Amino acid sequence: MYRTHTCGELRISNVGTEVKLAGWVQTLRKFGSITFVDLRDRYGITQLLFNESLNKSLDATPVGREYVIQVAGKVLERSNKNAKLPTGDIEIEVTEFAIMNVSNIPPFTIEDDTDGGDELRMKYRYLDLRRSPLRQNLELRYKVNRSVRNYLDGQGFWDIETPFLIKSTPEGARDFVVPSRMNEGQFYALPQSPQTFKQLLMISGYDRYYQLVKCFRDEDLRADRQPEFTQVDCEMSFVEQEDILNIFEGLFKHVFKDVKGVEITEAFPRITWDDAMWHYGNDKPDLRIDFKIKNAKVKKEVFCNVLNTVDFKVFNDAETILAIAVPGASEYTRKQTDELTEWVKRPQIGMSGVVYIKCNTDGTYKSSVDKFFTEEKLKEFASFCGAQIGDLILILAGAEARTRKAMSELRLEMGQRLGLRDHAIYMPLWVIDFPLFEYDEENNTWAARHHPFTAPKPEHVELMNWPDRFGEIKANAYDIVLNGTEIGGGSIRIFQRDLQEKMFAALGLSREEAYEKFGFLLGAFEYGAPPHGGIAFGFDRLCALLGGQESIRDFIAFPKNNAGRDMMLDAPSAIDEKQLKELKLKVNI
Repeated sequence: MYRTHTCGELRISNVGTEVKLAGWVQTLRKFGSITFVDLRDRYGITQLLFNESLNKSLDATPVGREYVIQVAGKVLERSNKNAKLPTGDIEIEVTEFAIMNVSNIPPFTIEDDTDGGDELRMKYRYLDLRRSPLRQNLELRYKVNRSVRNYLDGQGFWDIETPFLIKSTPEGARDFVVPSRMNEGQFYALPQSPQTFKQLLMISGYDRYYQLVKCFRDEDLRADRQPEFTQVDCEMSFVEQEDILNIFEGLFKHVFKDVKGVEITEAFPRITWDDAMWHYGNDKPDLRIDFKIKNAKVKKEVFCNVLNTVDFKVFNDAETILAIAVPGASEYTRKQTDELTEWVKRPQIGMSGVVYIKCNTDGTYKSSVDKFFTEEKLKEFASFCGAQIGDLILILAGAEARTRKAMSELRLEMGQRLGLRDHAIYMPLWVIDFPLFEYDEENNTWAARHHPFTAPKPEHVELMNWPDRFGEIKANAYDIVLNGTEIGGGSIRIFQRDLQEKMFAALGLSREEAYEKFGFLLGAFEYGAPPHGGIAFGFDRLCALLGGQESIRDFIAFPKNNAGRDMMLDAPSAIDEKQLKELKLKVNI
């Protein structure tokens, strides 16, 4: 037996017990004729005491950091207890030890605050995973996994696997493709999602399906994206939108309580897509920030009377004018407001500047445009914004799309500066009533905002016959948002062949193209397809949010870097000529 206990298990109640432990050497500390060793495994750290007699053996057979050792000894009460460790009340007086394997000097310190950079840690990911923060992240991931499965099992869902080698279909992102040796010149695609398979399962009569499934998208990466990622994929038959929202709101409440001990009793707020864009500037509002955007002028339509009585060219010529009243920020200095001006001028924000109005605590109003606005006009504008004494009003003006996006980012930035984006607070909501289509100006075509299998609202089905009214059609779709991050989305699906064919036609697919790519689904609709709908949410992203972090990378055991490379395996890589010949492929670079 290598061990009788783990390194995180022993407590004061175990004093006097003879034990065996095994693990990795975290640190060594020599004090004259005795040595202390911190031994680490997945479960924690236990301090070992090598007394004078055994210390000589340790000198003769030295151990180093990350050596794998086994020890036997007796549990003692520590004289200098460590309240930071669960095992900090005890130590093991070692009576014998054995080196099970040696270790080279690690390329970075394997401690909570490591000196290793991202690329180095990813190259030696098997060492990085020994660190406590990574272990805690993976433990959280496992707990979320278990919690999700337990809830869905209790709701009658079946976990059914679907294929990874499928047909390439247009779903928004680029496919990863796999050549087929047995079918010369033909390729599989890795699934961006199991969308069509779960719909086929509904047609097959399996009315409650789910998977924690790998999905693949060949797209540019960022902190919350990976080329391969995990999503919780779910589908239900004989349901309407309300049924799905209730079931999965219950899932999230269950996970919050089960994993984080956070009980949410209130119903999640529901916001239409139009209201989200109007009040927050985006379709994933962060409700932790409690101030909203005020629309003073949108597409030349003026909502604030002050603007009609002031001759200020920047505002007069602007298509859109948006404002936020930032609570308690009127004491911002000139240096701070200048910093905000530079912040909005950054290329990723793209504005020429920001106008501010200070609602001072002495009841006066001060602005960067005092030359054009009297104090009375500033007060009227502040009233329009719902500003209170002590607030700082920030105003952006310009083209509609750019200004709305910039104000959305500015609102988030001010929330961050005010400390409102607390990771320990969870503010979920549903966004509903999305547009079914969005217009692709570059290609002069309509595109599906979600995917081509999303059903229109029942009252908008008739509008599918009128291309000039596609922009009015609302989708029977919904997203779940947590703390300003979209973590999932779904819809009620199209389940009639004629409506699905209309959708494909609206997206520019000919009947022949639609049949070539989706003939299997169109055919299945003719054999008693039930009404159905579902949702999928990003499992990696949910874990990162519950762990209080922005990036999903450290919640995945073996992730890729921002270039989509596996630094540890050095993949992707070239394949040899023999493999290329078997696949009838040539590489042209």
